Amino acid sequence: MEKQYSVAIYPSDDIIALVKSMKNQLAKEAGWFHSKNSVGHITICEFKTTDKSIEIIKNQLVRLCDTLEPIEVCLNGFGSYPNGAFFISPNEDSKNSLKPIMKRVHESLRRFDLQKSNDPHLSIARRLTPEKLQKANRLFTEIDTVFLCDSIVLRKFDENIKQFFVTDTFKFNSNPQPKLIQGTLF
Repeated sequence: MEKQYSVAIYPSDDIIALVKSMKNQLAKEAGWFHSKNSVGHITICEFKTTDKSIEIIKNQLVRLCDTLEPIEVCLNGFGSYPNGAFFISPNEDSKNSLKPIMKRVHESLRRFDLQKSNDPHLSIARRLTPEKLQKANRLFTEIDTVFLCDSIVLRKFDENIKQFFVTDTFKFNSNPQPKLIQGTLF
C-alpha cells in the first residue's frame, strides 16, 4: 500500500519555535487555517510510494546529501500566493542557493511521481481567505533571521493526526562527487 511522504528542509529549532508562535498569533487574530499545526519547513517535494520503494529513496537521499554542502539561509521577508498561502521568504541569495539543492533532490527522485516545490518558502498558513490574508499581512511585516541548512528530512504522513512526522534526517557531508577517471589497459 502506498503512503504519503515529503522531503523538506527544517530550519533551526529557534525558527521552528518562531513559526509556531506566529501561527498561534495568526490563529488568535484570524481563526483556524490550513497548516496551523504543521511544523515550520521548506517543502522540496511530496510523493506516494510503497514501503519497498522508500528504502530506495532513502539510499538515493543518503548518496545525494553526502555531496551537498551546508548553506546559510537568510529569511527576511513575507509573501503570499494567489491560492491563499502566506509565508516567510528567503532573500535572493538564499533562494539562489536553495534552488539547486531542491532541483538535485527532484532529479534524484525523478522516477517517482513528485509534487515539486520550485520556490523556496517557509509556510505560515495555507488557503487563507482574502480577509485572513489581509490580517496576516498586517500582523507580520518584518523578519530578519538566519539558519544553517545542513540537512534535509524525509517525512511520512500520519493519517490519524493528519500531519507529517520526520522519519529520517540526511546530513550534508560536503564530500566531492567521485570523478570518473579514464584509464588505459596497457
